[in-house]
Amino acid sequence: MHIRFWGVRGSLPAPQLPSQIKSKISAILERLTAADIESPESRERFLAELPPWLFGTVGGNTPCITVHTDTLPGPLVFDAGSGIREMGIALSREKPKPSSYRVFFSHFHWDHLQGLPFFNPAYDPGVQIDFYAPLNNLEAALYGQMAPPYFPVSMESMGAKKNFHIISDKLFFDGVTVSCKKMNHPGDSYTYLVADGKHRFVYATDAELSAADFIKNEENAAFFEKADLAVIDSQYTLGEAIEKYNWGHSAFSMAVDFAANWGIKHLVLFHHDPAYDDRKLFNILQSARWYMERMNVKGIKLSLATEGQEIKL
Repeated sequence: MHIRFWGVRGSLPAPQLPSQIKSKISAILERLTAADIESPESRERFLAELPPWLFGTVGGNTPCITVHTDTLPGPLVFDAGSGIREMGIALSREKPKPSSYRVFFSHFHWDHLQGLPFFNPAYDPGVQIDFYAPLNNLEAALYGQMAPPYFPVSMESMGAKKNFHIISDKLFFDGVTVSCKKMNHPGDSYTYLVADGKHRFVYATDAELSAADFIKNEENAAFFEKADLAVIDSQYTLGEAIEKYNWGHSAFSMAVDFAANWGIKHLVLFHHDPAYDDRKLFNILQSARWYMERMNVKGIKLSLATEGQEIKL
């Protein structure tokens, strides 16, 4: 199972501002010494030792993740935020390029479907796209957001063969199962579990974790327990989560507690606040690591979701 992140922000896209780029360049120059530019080797060493918030970026696109498995011919796509545009461009360049996509929606808030009109494969008559959601208004929601006055190009213009599936039970695709579970979020949002018999991947965006999610019952255990990888909404600090109670998002500390409760092996913090720059986000990652140490949480790998990140299970 191979997971790739194409969009990791929540609420709305957050591109790098010119002032932020200038600030990064200035911070890098302040660290530079004559010895760092003496040779190609010293330059590479200098760059490699820069903190990640300076050398690189978390990314500004809204949610989109792909999952590739050994048995499926095309990717499983989770949400169609602005990151799906980059995904479509990249996969269209592959040889052979995918001829089928399965797109799953957690819910229909703008940041999770706003990239769909710019998904190039959807305009290719040789492509088949199957859309899935546990929401009865799936087809109407997708067509509606590509209609005047919201968008000038209708969904009818997409030449790909389109199928719409309302999820009511576990799905089976050539040795891969996909399940969903309703979570706490305004208007509802659904978490997905992908299992291929070897590994289990959980995609839990837009979820305000509650006491009910920690209960050790059969339903929760079947979904979360000992997942190999869990991508979890961690938009807030604890103070913000208290202030924004019932807004539908979780604090990073709650995500850590959740991963420890269910024995999750690798936790990825996801759905980053659009107001946070790279430095703030990597500070949150460090705070989450400190929190794990203080709470004596062991055995969990912790990462920050970044665009272009790839994880192989």
